[in-house]
Amino acid sequence: HGVLCLFLQVVAGSAGLLGGHAAPLQQQQQRNLSLHEYMSIGLLKEAGISVPAGMVASSSEEAYSVAKQIGSKDLVVKAQVLAGGRGKGTFEGGLKGGVRIVYSPEEARDISSQMIGRKLYTKQTGEAGRICNQVFICERRYPRREYYFAITMERSFQGPVLIGSSQGGVNIEDVAAENPDAIVKEPIDIVEGIKMEQAVKVAQKMGFPPALINEAAENMIKLYNVFIKYDASMVEINPMVEDSSGIVMCMDAKINFDSNAAYRQKKVFDMQDWTQEDPRDRQAARADLNYIGLDGTIGCLVNGAGLAMATMDIIKLHGGTPANFLDVGGGATAHQVTEAFKLITSDRKVQAILVNIFGGIMRCDVIAQGIIMAVRDLDLKIPIVVRLQGTRVDDAKALIAASPLKILACDDLDEAAKMVVKLSEIVSLAKEAQVDITFQLPI
Repeated sequence: HGVLCLFLQVVAGSAGLLGGHAAPLQQQQQRNLSLHEYMSIGLLKEAGISVPAGMVASSSEEAYSVAKQIGSKDLVVKAQVLAGGRGKGTFEGGLKGGVRIVYSPEEARDISSQMIGRKLYTKQTGEAGRICNQVFICERRYPRREYYFAITMERSFQGPVLIGSSQGGVNIEDVAAENPDAIVKEPIDIVEGIKMEQAVKVAQKMGFPPALINEAAENMIKLYNVFIKYDASMVEINPMVEDSSGIVMCMDAKINFDSNAAYRQKKVFDMQDWTQEDPRDRQAARADLNYIGLDGTIGCLVNGAGLAMATMDIIKLHGGTPANFLDVGGGATAHQVTEAFKLITSDRKVQAILVNIFGGIMRCDVIAQGIIMAVRDLDLKIPIVVRLQGTRVDDAKALIAASPLKILACDDLDEAAKMVVKLSEIVSLAKEAQVDITFQLPI
């Protein structure tokens, strides 16, 4: 599934910006909640959209009984892993393909036993892989034709847009790169909502046969209603099909939800599967911190997203690489600062930490207490450079100066960045040479 990549290519006209399914240079978690396929299919079914009959199983025995219940000889076993490219993926243990056709409940049990409890490696998971804890078993349908359909928020249209293509069931990025004209786009006015004629226009341009245009359009309207009702940022159906029995069906569904809507979409956000996320993400969510792990060596703890990005930039400017984005927000407590340090230092690659706090709403002395607590409680050995400015900054400096801990205070951000990059290089060299170093502050 790659509607995000598709958008950057098709709408912004910048083909290859995300390089299709290739892993980005710096691995970074998405900020949008993504649900398993069987859950997304469930939301579609509730909305009256036609989907294949299917059930989820958490063990090979359960897969056997579910397959018997469905009662069809032709079944599809789909690994429930939050990554695109499942069909072409490989499991640890050697099983090829996360989407398999089976012909009996016994075969469903056998294939499931090779999927459940094992990691699946796809183009999108990279070397880390993703654990498969469940399989979705559904009846096999025979499509006459496959189409691609999605709805997403698009900045250049200032709202939602319908996307359709006559070429479904394939990597949509490849279609976008090779033949951009094969993709239909129809912006929707979010205030007026979707109109039947808009859906009909998209269905016609996608190439649905005349007898099915209205049915396809009705499915699109129901999908748009799901998109709005659940605060989705993307609904992707690949493929939407004309079935051999002459009906329009959604064979697959991927839905992403806007994390800002968590407070009013409790039902959906309670479905989140944390086994599919970076464990640090869960830790950050519990402590109410905005954290994204990157692959550098300098840990950052900053208040405010803009300042956090500027801090990462200035580290880069002086030849260092940030290990994370971490915004502690305007009202962080000493406890949250300790949790933030735990998160940063749980990453083995971190060689030094830069704390950059501009105290507006945030009091510098509270942050200083948090830093002192964290360094003491976690017994941190790596160098910490702290740049504090703003509210109660003198009190904060006095606290740091009075503590016996090796925390380097710096007033100037440029100097602080230079210092932290140098210190991280020293730690890195020491580790390579397998020598232990301790930092002594001048008296």
